[in-house]
Amino acid sequence: MSHLNVCVIGVGGVGGYFGGKLAHAFSSKPDSSVDVFFVARGKHLEAIKQNGLVLKSSEFGSITCRPTLATESIKDLPPIDLFLICVKGYDLMAVATSMRDQIKEDTVIIAPLNGADIQERLRSKIKTGMILPACVYLSSYVEEPGVVVHVGKPGKMIFGKDPDHPDDTPDELFRLFEKSSIDYEWKEDANPAIWEKYLFIASFGLISARYNRTLGEILEEPSLKKEVIGIMNEIYSIALKKTIRLPDGIVDLSLKKAAMFPRDTQTSLQRDIQQKKGKSELELFGGTIIDLGEKWGIPTPTTNKIYRELEGG
Repeated sequence: MSHLNVCVIGVGGVGGYFGGKLAHAFSSKPDSSVDVFFVARGKHLEAIKQNGLVLKSSEFGSITCRPTLATESIKDLPPIDLFLICVKGYDLMAVATSMRDQIKEDTVIIAPLNGADIQERLRSKIKTGMILPACVYLSSYVEEPGVVVHVGKPGKMIFGKDPDHPDDTPDELFRLFEKSSIDYEWKEDANPAIWEKYLFIASFGLISARYNRTLGEILEEPSLKKEVIGIMNEIYSIALKKTIRLPDGIVDLSLKKAAMFPRDTQTSLQRDIQQKKGKSELELFGGTIIDLGEKWGIPTPTTNKIYRELEGG
């Protein structure tokens, strides 16, 4: 492996887990072929600078992960070979603008955020490099500044080819993840996986946020379950129009998946709306479904209703 500079932007639940594994695998070795950089903010950044990032997990216990450098500014970094963007969707475009000068022709960018069109959003700002469509399956959160807790199954990242670079396969990235014990799956086309996850989280996210109900409560209340199914069907219709092949019976599969979560599971959108954070992923879910519906001629009445009610808040 030639020398690589890896930058993790946003070191919360997702960035802390994957970035922590990368930093733990490489940055502690003086002769390492990989330098791992963290871009973070506030008290979390200060704690990481002082003590490293503490990553607690039933998978491997508690480890302290020390990046080569933790900073608030991308401008402090050398040219980067791999960007792992793990911010919330509402910060994505600001991050894309700030990192443009650091991107080389062969820089690889992965942004496993919750949206359905993250790759396209990034590509609208970033004209060079390889942007791989991606999603993750992971349950993790920031417990306190400098500490990330992972629960449940090992985190998994699914990613696929950049439509603008259909002949390029990031073999070096595979080796990097393998050496860091990161579970990943490479697909020729990652869009079905991304949309399958989006159909699940956008529908339950919007309904849980609108009514402040947990996953279990939504499944038990016929009127709420009906609205979840309505949003799922709207997303499914858009995916069909975009020729994205989702599994047969995806709505039933998604409802069964929800039933496997603990009854009191809340969604991140629900928590953000209830805590009146000001910023939330409402636009990434509701706004995107409505915009794509208009673009592709698909009616989205259920999403429209819930989105307007949440927006009116």
